[in-house]
Amino acid sequence: MANDVSDDVRAAARMLESGQLVAFPTETVYGLGADAENAVATAAIFALKNRPANHPLIVHVAPDADIGYWSSYIPDEAKKLIDAFWPGPLTLILKKAAHIPAAVAGGQDSIGLRCPSHPVAQALLRAFKGGKGGIAGPSANRFGHVSPTRAEHVREEFGDDPRLAAILEGGQSEVGIESTILDLSRIETAGPVLLRPGKIHSLQIAEVIGRMPEMPDAAAPRASGTLASHYAPLTPVVIVPEKDLTSVLKQLEKKNIRVALLHYSSLSSDRKQPLVKQTGLFCSPDVYSHQLYASLRELDRHRADVILVEATPDTEAWKGVNDRLRRAAYNGQGILEKWLLP
Repeated sequence: MANDVSDDVRAAARMLESGQLVAFPTETVYGLGADAENAVATAAIFALKNRPANHPLIVHVAPDADIGYWSSYIPDEAKKLIDAFWPGPLTLILKKAAHIPAAVAGGQDSIGLRCPSHPVAQALLRAFKGGKGGIAGPSANRFGHVSPTRAEHVREEFGDDPRLAAILEGGQSEVGIESTILDLSRIETAGPVLLRPGKIHSLQIAEVIGRMPEMPDAAAPRASGTLASHYAPLTPVVIVPEKDLTSVLKQLEKKNIRVALLHYSSLSSDRKQPLVKQTGLFCSPDVYSHQLYASLRELDRHRADVILVEATPDTEAWKGVNDRLRRAAYNGQGILEKWLLP
């Protein structure tokens, strides 16, 4: 695309208005965008991602958007959270306005809304329909794969697929994992419900609205990125506690299992084992999440037999990271036991 970013943004906005798909950067991950009110365009998102049609999309809106256009009921808690965290990595699930197409909500009567803070995303939202439209934007990758945090990751996912009209460049996503999703569509009966943890955690939410979010119940609405298996590389992922890491690495070496390692603690010299690739992230949860998906993608390129991930701290601030790791490792369950049994 042209070097003039503003020209790129204007061109991308026109593409969206004509019903085409455009990948764009946000502070969380790169999104695969379509006009949220165009049922044909949103159907194209599901087709390109190979995403189940009942899996709802998050609608991105401009900072000065009229939320009442999208939602039939905006509780006081939503207004407080919008004031506190928008623009930013928080998605609110609200009651859907009747005129909004059901397709973008996965057929539900609720809708997910978010205002991203990335400057390119904001510029795109302001240019699209004069700032009054909404862009449906799930992560710009094949369904279930590791989300993209750079434009090059989007190109790796879709190549030259003509269904993707453009990819806006925006550098590395700052947050690096998807937004926190909080259900407020049933606030009067179920209270606030945390559907997906992220950078904004429960304690921060409670400070704003005066109560801790509940855990999802059977009646909770479906939401993006909440399936048991998600965010997964092609290589199986296994999470290993720090206390077991040395032993597991030695046993796998004896079995000639090719290992790629993502570790949190600093490996001492007597613990280092031959590895296909290793990446150390010795940092805070914010820095770890910023680097997580890019690190998983890099480890996946080495086509090891397994990616071992050293477990990270089990605290509130790490819940978003641990949620992504747990879902990435879902399909790797039982692999170590199969290899290491006598």
